[in-house]
Parts: sequence; C-alpha cells; structure tokens
Amino acid sequence: MPLTATSHFSLPQRQWAINPARRAISGWAARRDLRRQAGAQQASTGPSNQQMLVYVPPHPLVKHWLAVVRNVATPSALFRGALGELGRILTYEALRDVLPTIDGVVDTPMGEAEVTFIDPNRPVKVIPVLRAGLALQEQATSMIPTSATYHVGCVRDDTTFEPSTYLNKLPAELSPDELIVVLDPMLATGGTMMSVLENITSRGAQAKNIRVISVVAAPPALKKISEKFPGLKIYTAIIDPEVNEQGYIIPGLGDAGDRCFGTQ
Repeated sequence: MPLTATSHFSLPQRQWAINPARRAISGWAARRDLRRQAGAQQASTGPSNQQMLVYVPPHPLVKHWLAVVRNVATPSALFRGALGELGRILTYEALRDVLPTIDGVVDTPMGEAEVTFIDPNRPVKVIPVLRAGLALQEQATSMIPTSATYHVGCVRDDTTFEPSTYLNKLPAELSPDELIVVLDPMLATGGTMMSVLENITSRGAQAKNIRVISVVAAPPALKKISEKFPGLKIYTAIIDPEVNEQGYIIPGLGDAGDRCFGTQ
C-alpha cells in the first residue's frame, strides 16, 4: 500500500552464489519482464518530478517512537535509541520503490529459487548531518545491504539562523542517477538542509534521486526547500505547525543534538 503523501507545495550476511546461466528457467524471464513493465508503468503515472513531496507514514511504531522523543522526561540514551528506530523505519519507507536490484537463481536445500538482491555495485549514498543526524544513521545504514556514508557537519547561528559548515566529507563528484539519503531530525527554518542540498546538487546529484529523512518538519523549511528543489522527497514522522522566534519547532522535541548526547 502506498504511503500517505502530503504535497505542501504543489545481502544477507551469508554470501550466496548466483548462477547467471540459470536465468533461462522456463517462464522466469517473462515474469521478470512483466514485473519491470508494471514498475515502469507505475513510475510513469506517479507524482511529477517537478513537485516536492512530503510523506508522513501512518504507522503505529512511528507514532510510538515520536512520542518517546517528544517527552521531556526521556533520558539521553533512550532518546538516541528512539531516533535510531525512527531512522530505520523512515528509511525503509523511503527506499521501498527505488533501491537498485539484480535478479538471479540460487540453490535452496529443496531446489532452485528465483531471487532478487540489492545491487552491490550501486551503494546508496547516506549523508548524516552532524550532530543529531548520526542517531538516525546508526539504524538506517544497518538495514541497507550496500551503502557509503559521507558526513556533513553544520552549525546554525542562534541570531541569524544562517548555517555554517565545519565538516564536509562529500565526494568531489556525484552522478545524476545516484540514490542519496540525507538524515537530519529537524527541519525548522530550512537553512541547514538548504545548504546541504546545495552542496550535494552542485556535485552533480539530482533532487529527484534524493530522499530526506527527518523526524519533525515545519512549514518554513518545507516551503523554502520546495521552491529550490522540485522533485525532492521528504519522509518525516510529523509536520508541526510553527517555528518560534528562537528558531525552534513548536511543539517539536527541543534541541535534538543536545538531547542525543546529553549536552543540555
């Protein structure tokens, strides 16, 4: 079933042997081609790449872990663990239809089976925004069979809300077809995410292949990002109504970085 989409501005650890020669099993290639045709048809009738989309998965586990991180009484270790769980669930939802795969046949104890693996030659580029993005990254990358992680560190000025980058480990170039996941728990004013996305797209990546994972988002950030990056997709646990004069989301969950690492 598709996720609830809100438009806000218009290998397993064991190594398996795959024998390509066995792909000629009667009927298998035909069924594979039908699946691919169906996927292509679904993609062609999906949302336009000219529109940013925001997805809020209506899953009880998302609501549960969101309640944990919202609670001011949640201790730092539990807060960080809850962010990790949200990172895992939201990343799962974000990648359900876009991970590159390869087909093959393996031997089971009882015979041959058609199988699909995540393509090991096309790792997902995962970009956590420090500090709090690290908590999302811990569980997000654990469920992706092949990924490469590039860290970006940003700090926001408390007065102007303008971000400055103190760490940038992005590769010099990114290809247009690479799948990229950006992790940042809070999308408040949008300045930090705008800076990160500009850094990514300036290296060759396309917004339509970028998935942003957040926990709480607010309208100012969503509006700003949508105007600059059509085709982008954002996955968040909730959209809160406003940002206060100090740049914090209301009701939000406070400073995610401080609460993650006990530095309040």
